[in-house]
Amino acid sequence: MRPVIKMEKQDTRYIFAQSIKDLMNHQALDKITVTDIVKNSGMTRQTFYRYFKDKYDLVNWYFERLADQSFLQIGAQETLLQGLTKKFEFILHDQVFFSEAFKSKDYNNVENYDYNCIYNFYTNVIKKKIQGDVPEDIDFLLRMYCHGSITMTVEWAVNGMKRTPADMASLLIEALPDKLEYYLKDLK
Repeated sequence: MRPVIKMEKQDTRYIFAQSIKDLMNHQALDKITVTDIVKNSGMTRQTFYRYFKDKYDLVNWYFERLADQSFLQIGAQETLLQGLTKKFEFILHDQVFFSEAFKSKDYNNVENYDYNCIYNFYTNVIKKKIQGDVPEDIDFLLRMYCHGSITMTVEWAVNGMKRTPADMASLLIEALPDKLEYYLKDLK
């Protein structure tokens, strides 16, 4: 059974998330308007803007729920492999939503949001380990690794998700540069 991001009916944000997910079954994210989301949700435009700046902010908020339940549990409750696998399982479960979301090239898109999320997560892990700032050479490797990781995630999501979530997670771990692996090995 695939994991599901829990949608609490009482939370208005989840109503908007469900609305955009429904719309993404029929059209590209970049073509969906806030008016479409509001109309489909039965909510008001004012309510939408109480919670979100725009539709991309809504998509990123929903993606953050995924991160909270998967990637951000790495090191706390899960290994790197478990957390990454769970992340890919969530993406697979909402295949249409994430495929469309990752196709967007808007400045506020989920690809950039995901990059910042994983970069900040790994940066904080390294800072804790060395009890200081991340050295420039390690930061360079980390940024390069995170960009590559996101590029491969996007490619996987928009091209039919042919590899299993476990395979994707394993491949991303195998791609860790040796110097990064040293700092992140406790997550394995």
